[in-house]
Amino acid sequence: MMQSPLPVREGVNATRLRLPDEGPWDTAMDYMMHRWGHIDPQGIEDRFDAGEIVGEGGIPLDRATRLEDHTFIWYYRTLPPETRIPVELDILHQDEHLLVVDKPHFLPTTPGGTYIQESALVRLRNQLGLPDLIPMHRLDRMTAGVLLLSTNPETRGKYQVLFEKRQVQKEYECVSAAEPAPGYPAVEYPVVVRNRMTKSRSYLLAEVIDGEPNAETRIERLETFDGGTPAGAAVSNAAGAHPGRLARYRLEPHTGKTHQLRVHMASLGLGIVNDAFYPELLDKAPDDYTKPLQLLARGIRFVDPISGRPVEYRSRLELSEAARTRL
Repeated sequence: MMQSPLPVREGVNATRLRLPDEGPWDTAMDYMMHRWGHIDPQGIEDRFDAGEIVGEGGIPLDRATRLEDHTFIWYYRTLPPETRIPVELDILHQDEHLLVVDKPHFLPTTPGGTYIQESALVRLRNQLGLPDLIPMHRLDRMTAGVLLLSTNPETRGKYQVLFEKRQVQKEYECVSAAEPAPGYPAVEYPVVVRNRMTKSRSYLLAEVIDGEPNAETRIERLETFDGGTPAGAAVSNAAGAHPGRLARYRLEPHTGKTHQLRVHMASLGLGIVNDAFYPELLDKAPDDYTKPLQLLARGIRFVDPISGRPVEYRSRLELSEAARTRL
């Protein structure tokens, strides 16, 4: 990855833009006006005048800089105001190489879309003064639990190799119905689900397709307990209505496909409580902080490449539907 000549600012990386090799634009500013001039033409001019748009080596561009003079340019986006998500991160471990946190439900791992400052990465960079912080893996916005981040660029590659070679064991927990939905066969635990999954960039959901399996999860039922509504009541994941019996499950993914655990549970007729995507895509609604997706990254294990010793980090969080039964 090409190194940005601009430092992280307010926890956010500078944006990199590739300029076209040719076109009807004489200058870099002409091209930026073509792309974004309808939004903020004065702001673009002001940035060029202030030298806030730079090329390789941090060379400032001005209004007259020729299009062909630079292949890549960098600049800071104007960040829209964001409403703070009412959740907090909990630090589980920190040393000169790693930061391990409990990521709450609803907070995205990395900035994107409408969430920039309100992402785990940007919050932690700002809170801890660690501009070089980079996540080693990703948790969905709606999934809570253990998240590893690298604090040291010099040792980052050693941890990245562990994930690339699947030498990291992950354990999740979820709460779903104790028995499969009508029409699905009974399940004998532990069960291993294997299938082929795909997710296109343009489509919101992951899908199971025919072909050689590329996704595998081991599922074990840990305990069963009474849910929030009488047996036989209709199940509406988004509304939080549950059948009479719920169960807590341990999930051990052997692969890391997008939404893999959610899809694999739904494929058994055991859609995770409060899942607005699977088995049925529900209409988009504002976040209901009282009904988080009942999926938690419980633990992560690996042999630390620096110390050579086995390590394990465990979440301190509890899934709210399981915790209710212990009150």
